Amino acid sequence: MAKGKTPVKIMETVLRDAHQSLIATRMTTEQMLPVIDKMDKVGYHAVECWGGATFDASLRFLKEDPWERLRKIKSGFKNTKLQMLFRGQNILGYRHYADDVVEYFVQKSIANGIDIIRIFDCLNDLRNLQTAVKASNKEKGHAQIALSYTLGDAYTLEYWMDMAKKIEAMGADSICIKDMAGLLVPYEATRLITALKSATKLPIQLHTHYTSGVASMTYLKAVEAGCDIIDTAISPFALGTSQPATEVMAETFRGTDYDPDYNQDLLAEIADYFRPLQENALETGLLNPKVMGVNIKTLMYQVPGGMLSNLVSQLKEQKAEDKFYEVLQEVPRVRKDFGDPPLVTPSSQIVGTQAVLNVIAGERYKMVTKETKAILSGEYGETIKPFNKEVQKKVIGDKKPITCRPADLIKPELDKLEAEVSQWKEQDEDVLSYALFPQVAVDFFKHREAKKTKIDATLADKDNKVYPV
Repeated sequence: MAKGKTPVKIMETVLRDAHQSLIATRMTTEQMLPVIDKMDKVGYHAVECWGGATFDASLRFLKEDPWERLRKIKSGFKNTKLQMLFRGQNILGYRHYADDVVEYFVQKSIANGIDIIRIFDCLNDLRNLQTAVKASNKEKGHAQIALSYTLGDAYTLEYWMDMAKKIEAMGADSICIKDMAGLLVPYEATRLITALKSATKLPIQLHTHYTSGVASMTYLKAVEAGCDIIDTAISPFALGTSQPATEVMAETFRGTDYDPDYNQDLLAEIADYFRPLQENALETGLLNPKVMGVNIKTLMYQVPGGMLSNLVSQLKEQKAEDKFYEVLQEVPRVRKDFGDPPLVTPSSQIVGTQAVLNVIAGERYKMVTKETKAILSGEYGETIKPFNKEVQKKVIGDKKPITCRPADLIKPELDKLEAEVSQWKEQDEDVLSYALFPQVAVDFFKHREAKKTKIDATLADKDNKVYPV
């Protein structure tokens, strides 16, 4: 037993990443609330409950106000910190926003109940994280910078150590290694965590997915090497494309210096609560059994599981399923042309779609997406390696690429957004919902108004006397 070690801390993902990974973020607020009291007694380091795709899915599919969800969850957790995932200058949307929108979103997230903001950028361009980190510091929130983990000759231990030093200098409170594709294997985790601990005094958190089948072993080796916090999911929503199971990891460390000392009976009660939700999702088809297994191709081709399934569906639409392995071989070539970015939303979709187009067209970059043009124009930020100059010239011609921080070119947006949303606004936060997803938010505002009108009508008695709402 290693001397001087401390218990590992655990962040529970069932209210965000676990159901995002397994059931397309369809867990409702009403399904979450009854179990919060029990979850609050576990002693979790934090519970991830917001950000990522939860915001979009709440508005678009569940017709729920994501801000109201956060407030309700916060009212239930008396002893546990709440955490969210935040895409840097993209916030939770799919484009870069002006600094004033980013700052306001951070302010309102913390005001409504978020304690820890995990901030990442798909290219690991730290310039795209500065505004969110400063805003979080100003609001007295915990700013965690997540580095998107990937493989490639440029991603050396020295690279990760240098990034850790820069993150500490930026004023972040902790660092997360975000292994979205399950590419970090156990003994590499030992080397990586050891290197990071030598480079920074900041706490190190590790996030991975079970897609490739190694995640639990990776956590074991990472914790032994000094990793401070790991992300897990309660068992009914664990494994597959989700995280290792909370109960299993807690039991793994029982009796050691890393023991988080969780009550397994309490965890079992929480698992019992979520199990019928999982079973119902299986029965309705919302949970596809395919995502529960191990996809070793993730390690073979270094491509995230979600990206693999997207490639299959794109080829099916083009009636070109026989080109699958050609596309898999084209993916690393496109990635190299694009400066070797990590493959995470949205870079994974951009690289994958372009690889499909290159193979189907029979000529590389004969057909290109607007996102390919944007990434090669520098609109997403700076990549670890330079772009392929010939490819860049073919795609964007004589257009001069952006070399500054992309958001430096975006004028303040809040006043304009406030004016556009004024007719629908019922709370300050509505302008932020509208900023991220304009059409989806307006559709939700209309639904909210119609629902309110219906409630008003039902409160009118037979004599048409209306009771105050």
